[in-house]
Amino acid sequence: MFVFVLNDDKKPLNPTHPARARKLLKAGKAAVFKRYPFTIVLKDEVKERNNQPLRIKIDPGAKTTGIAILRNDVVLWAAELTHRGFQIREALTSRRQLRRSRRNRKTRYRQPRFNNRKRNDGWLPPSLISRVDNILTWVKRLLRLSPITAISTELVRFDTQLMQNPEISGIEYQQGVLAGYELREYMLEKWHRKCAYCGVTDTRLEIDHIIPRSKSGSNRVSNLTLSCTKCNQKKGNKPIEQFLKKKPDLLKSILAQAKKPLADTAAVNATRWKLFNSLKELGLPVETGTGGRTKYNRCRSGLPKTHWLDASNVGASTPENLKILVSKPLIIKATGHGNRQMCGSNAFGFPIRHRSNIKKHFGFQTGDILQAVVTKGKKIGSYVGRVLCRATGSFDIITPTGRVAGISHKYCSFIHRSDGYGYQCGN
Repeated sequence: MFVFVLNDDKKPLNPTHPARARKLLKAGKAAVFKRYPFTIVLKDEVKERNNQPLRIKIDPGAKTTGIAILRNDVVLWAAELTHRGFQIREALTSRRQLRRSRRNRKTRYRQPRFNNRKRNDGWLPPSLISRVDNILTWVKRLLRLSPITAISTELVRFDTQLMQNPEISGIEYQQGVLAGYELREYMLEKWHRKCAYCGVTDTRLEIDHIIPRSKSGSNRVSNLTLSCTKCNQKKGNKPIEQFLKKKPDLLKSILAQAKKPLADTAAVNATRWKLFNSLKELGLPVETGTGGRTKYNRCRSGLPKTHWLDASNVGASTPENLKILVSKPLIIKATGHGNRQMCGSNAFGFPIRHRSNIKKHFGFQTGDILQAVVTKGKKIGSYVGRVLCRATGSFDIITPTGRVAGISHKYCSFIHRSDGYGYQCGN
């Protein structure tokens, strides 16, 4: 993965190969500017050259978003950003439960306000808007570190109009391969990439009609499911009620799932317009694409399915042959900036602890990435990871292999200041 380079006046230059970055650091011509993402800053002024235009590509997801930076047909940098929308939802639910429990105690009755407050146009729940903010934060960071001139993002997960009415975009589009990719990718997402009848995974799956075509079944998405070859041949043109008459629970589940919309996709689609409009405000041209086109581009290049490779194949600008110069993407996890709740409570809502309003202890703050070199005691060794600070000076360090407790602050040194994200190298 290439290294970001800044001039001595902090202006972004073309990313460089890691070997060249090591030579500059070893020769004293550059210094480490930032660890995550790894960035060096030159000590001497370099005459501005014509920076090659870069394109940042984004594959938004409900839980994880893929990000990639391309130079023409070369993937230079990639990352996978994990969101914390579900944690935010759980925290808001816990707070709501605590507030409602106060109305049932021996206190003055407080009438709930519910939805008597007006919401602004385009309002999104905090659990969804946090995902948009995370993506925008990293796009802006990468704009400060590299000469990016264009953006590509998935605007919609699936072209639902094309699936319902294949002729909506013309006969040329209908007869192309992209229309089939839209439908197949939608079915894989909806049925969790497994056979609806036997639950087998990691095998070839076929599209099966719940009501057979010979029994007047339609080609609508609500009448389609996924089946392995064995189950598909066994079912044949039997009605599903006859095929699953000995499995009433499975029959009920399949019929319910067939009518159920893709909830995660609906939530993601609700935020993508907000993301698209926010990206346009950055002043760069924004290219859009669909999930079906992304899969078509990825399969055409013979690449495995990962979030960052999906991001590399977003949009019509993707070349036929991609050169992948990234072996391991940067894994980014949104962690937040701490808890503002001053009074901690138990499961019944009663206070059990009080937190201090002082975040920094001995110059360190919870969330900082530290290196601890312990020279004596039972925990002799070197540890790198996120730190959990205490006022006593006894810290916990969360390493990739687990938590190490009872590390004195005297052995700790900074690697990266807390910025609301955790980092590690991908697989």
